[in-house]
Amino acid sequence: MKIKGLRWWVIGLIMLITIINYLDRGTLNYMWVANIEYELVDQITNTENRENQAQYIAADKTYRLVAKNGKEIIRDAAHISFKNEGKTVVNKEGIAYDLGIVDKHASPEETEKQAKDILGTITIFFMIAYGISQLFSGKLYDKIGTRKGFVVSVLLWGTADALTSLARGKISLTAFRMMLGLGEAGPWPGTTKSNAEWFPQKERAFAQGLFGAAASIGSILAPIIILMLYMSLGWKVTFVVVGGLGLLWLIPWLIINKKGPKEHPWITEEEKHYILSGQPEAKITNDKGKSWGELLSNKKNYSVILGRFFLDPIWWMFVTYLPMYLIAQFDLNIKELAFSAWIPYVGAMVGSIAGGWFSGYLIRKGKSVNYARKAAMLLGGIIIIPSIIASVMAQSAVMAVVLMAFVLAGFQFTMTNIQTLASDLHTGKSVGSLAGIGGAAAVLGTILAMVFAKYITSWPLLFGLLGALVPLSLISIFLTIGKIEQIENKK
Repeated sequence: MKIKGLRWWVIGLIMLITIINYLDRGTLNYMWVANIEYELVDQITNTENRENQAQYIAADKTYRLVAKNGKEIIRDAAHISFKNEGKTVVNKEGIAYDLGIVDKHASPEETEKQAKDILGTITIFFMIAYGISQLFSGKLYDKIGTRKGFVVSVLLWGTADALTSLARGKISLTAFRMMLGLGEAGPWPGTTKSNAEWFPQKERAFAQGLFGAAASIGSILAPIIILMLYMSLGWKVTFVVVGGLGLLWLIPWLIINKKGPKEHPWITEEEKHYILSGQPEAKITNDKGKSWGELLSNKKNYSVILGRFFLDPIWWMFVTYLPMYLIAQFDLNIKELAFSAWIPYVGAMVGSIAGGWFSGYLIRKGKSVNYARKAAMLLGGIIIIPSIIASVMAQSAVMAVVLMAFVLAGFQFTMTNIQTLASDLHTGKSVGSLAGIGGAAAVLGTILAMVFAKYITSWPLLFGLLGALVPLSLISIFLTIGKIEQIENKK
């Protein structure tokens, strides 16, 4: 059996698991804190079709809140807010409140700060595990190959997300998120390596863009799917459902991705020749993967390391704090959040595909890889900075999320080409290793940004400062990389 365009089937499966990856990592952030609305009534009714209802208990100045699924909460009047001229009661709920991680009796300002700081701390530990995994996943994928590498990663993170349903407090929650981080980092160096194997050089940035677009699609779907599941089934079942998706994905992955393009029994001769003839490294024989020391000793490699160290925190700050930002800044309820938080990631999806297409287009038009990658990264940076400034000055949630879509579009436009540099500079056995080091540097930059975020109480200021990271990233790349070309192995 022969399949035309087999490389697109492979990247298609990687896109699917990347979408699932972002659903898994979004579970905690979207269910951490939520504004739940209740209709204020004189008497709670017990009809099956009722909506969330709230009843004021004058004797002790509390509100009895009863969700349509029967869940009941008693809240002090001081910790309740109102909408619709007092007809709607708004209560803050979610994992942080259900597990008693934040003090329910503190002032609203204090609980918001507690929720932000504790989520940041849990995310830091997630990122530590994620960074360690970036380093060793690159080596792991180089050693056992992308087929087995993805299996290890998906088994680890899918199991971790499902087990999070058993969390009882900060310690167990942090432990499960660290386990998630150990698994979730693998596809980043793994995909860079897979694209280097399955695509000619002129298509790699586009393939990387499709991968980045899948991350954006996952981010688009996350608030909708996760919050709908949360409202219907609760946070515990949501973790189990979303965690199980990756385990189901393993079945088609193992069936379709049998071998690389050189040996795959289903690939056509035309496609095999097209792929291999377009790979400069295919002419190199007896290729030996470089050690970390060898990679770190070459100045060019710091373009990937420093470029990602400075730029990646923009993405992670959005992934981690966007739900809380929209809730705190614009007072969105859980349904409004579900149908607005996805908009910035539409921009990310478009930017990811466009960034890969743009550099590939320049190469097809006769421009050098050096010119094409640098032009694309610079253009993406030009999009990000004014968009960030405008987004934090927006007076409405709609305008803010639309402008944030431009921020993430520019981010992915640039990042797609930064991630492709590893395969522009190295051959197969070193690509995953450099991508892994770059990923670890990105994690370090993100951790420092998370620590810094604890000292900033203004959400607009916190997001606005992200714009300063763009020139730092681009300058570090342009100063270190020189001409973008394959680094010759030392003989």
